[in-house]
Amino acid sequence: MATHDTTFVEVADLEALEESGRELVSANGAAIALFHHDGEIRAVDNRCPHMGFPLHEGSVDDGILTCHWHHARFELSCGDTFDPWADDVQTYPVEVRDGAVYVDPDPPRDLPPAEHWADRLETGLEENLRLVVAKSTIGLLDADVPYQEPMAATVEFGTRYREMGWSSGLTILGCMANVIDDLEESDRKRALYTGVRHVASDCAGEAPNFDQPSFATTEVEFDRLKRWFRDCVEVRDSDGAERCLRTAVAAEYSDAQVAELVVAAATDHPYLSTGHVLDFANKAFESLEHVGWDHADDALASLVDPLTTAARSDERSSWRQPIDLVALLEDVYGGDISATSGLEELAVAGSERTWEPPEDLQSTLLDDDPEAIVDALATAVRDGATPEELAAAVLEAAATRVAQFGTANEFSDWNTVHHTFTYANAVRQFARRTDAVELYRGVFDAAINVYLDRFLNTPPAPIPEPGDNDTGRDPDAVREDILETFDQEGAVNEAGRLAAEFFDCGGDSDDLKRTLGRGLLREDAGFHTLQNLEAAFRTFDLAESEDGDANGDGDGDGNREDETATDRRERVPMIATARYMAAHFPTRREAEQTFTIAARLNRGETIHEGD
Repeated sequence: MATHDTTFVEVADLEALEESGRELVSANGAAIALFHHDGEIRAVDNRCPHMGFPLHEGSVDDGILTCHWHHARFELSCGDTFDPWADDVQTYPVEVRDGAVYVDPDPPRDLPPAEHWADRLETGLEENLRLVVAKSTIGLLDADVPYQEPMAATVEFGTRYREMGWSSGLTILGCMANVIDDLEESDRKRALYTGVRHVASDCAGEAPNFDQPSFATTEVEFDRLKRWFRDCVEVRDSDGAERCLRTAVAAEYSDAQVAELVVAAATDHPYLSTGHVLDFANKAFESLEHVGWDHADDALASLVDPLTTAARSDERSSWRQPIDLVALLEDVYGGDISATSGLEELAVAGSERTWEPPEDLQSTLLDDDPEAIVDALATAVRDGATPEELAAAVLEAAATRVAQFGTANEFSDWNTVHHTFTYANAVRQFARRTDAVELYRGVFDAAINVYLDRFLNTPPAPIPEPGDNDTGRDPDAVREDILETFDQEGAVNEAGRLAAEFFDCGGDSDDLKRTLGRGLLREDAGFHTLQNLEAAFRTFDLAESEDGDANGDGDGDGNREDETATDRRERVPMIATARYMAAHFPTRREAEQTFTIAARLNRGETIHEGD
């Protein structure tokens, strides 16, 4: 039925359209709503861009087309929406020839998909619209846009529009980026959606951030700039601290030096804000590994407010009574809680030595004698332990606390052992960037918190020994059982046992990660649960890498006792996070419903007619 102009297709009789006012027509497979209004003929995509309701069933009044499902409104002539949550509707050119109506069903797009979805992502962030965020993140990845690009836009948004700086939303975004390669391809979209929607929620209703500029000069010695920064943070001078930090970035000091600057201020007092400050800082640096150092200025400046407003654990009674834990640390640090001279002396003494962890180190770290813990760590530094080596040992102990958490405790106490674990992970990850002596303080602080958490392992939940659950089952069947366990409330110990069984049955750790990731992302997982999985994955990877390096080719020809210890060290964080997740699942899965709707809409499926 095409005319001599092959771009237009005849779709309706003009007289019939004038009489009916509207028609649903099809042109080259496109469903088009045709309207006769105010003497004009307009054609739009029949699918409402919000949730796909047929627009030919809507209302037209005073040049406005209104969808009857959620009352999205569109300017009929151009398709632009009055409602940002709805998106603009596609319009089609119309011609009238010899009493017939013709439509061009394939007009040029205003924007290619990648640009369109990038614009929609910005709207979703600004308006805190979950469905828009879901559709745009899915649309961007479907358009082969690397996840780093929407992540960078989200980091920029989150640092610009939250006066109080870096918080849980951006931390979740960083966590999701860190695990994205461990997930199934479809779950990578869920991960990006999860990070972005939490940033949008974090910024909703918050005052925007107004930057303090760097100093006019970049000719400031690093050590002096570091002193200025620490002094400003100490007296809670956020403006001065921000100028110092921005100057460090502007002066093009290395990322290791800037990390030293931040770590020094973040450990001048122990365990700031229940460990969140150092964890936020770590996630800011890790996020920059994904989006590029070009974003360092604003991303790192957003850490200043959490630093200067932090609660200081040396002011808490638990660190002072019945044992003055702060005094124990001050004796090692060199005079007061922010000193480093004592640590420097220990490090110099061990500079030519190679440290091997004592066999009883883990039992010491998990015991109830804080003096013995501090002495063991100080001895390790004197014997040549680097911040990275010592951080790895404390992180293992912190993961064990989560794995052995006793369910007789109050539910909120899960977060107590969790905070220690993620703090220890942050210390361990910072040790990849800098060997600053201040990092030892983070190690000691984490170890003291492992000690403080000891009662939450009373009695300790048993960690299955390697081989205890070798049932011979297919590892895939075990993975299915893990997901089913997450559907049951309170199946904490069974989740941990199944994780151990998976390893005992020869399962591939990559498959377990994908399963745990699937279980996490289908839930309305909170901040801490999302953190916990990411920290567990990172801890597992580090343990696997370190054990592989220590064992050479990993052919299993070594001492069986050593191999069992290696297996235990690697599996503990995975058992720990399986238990933690089971404690917090199932949830209502509202976010998953939104994601599923968005995915179906982007595929062109019909939503309003049900499943």
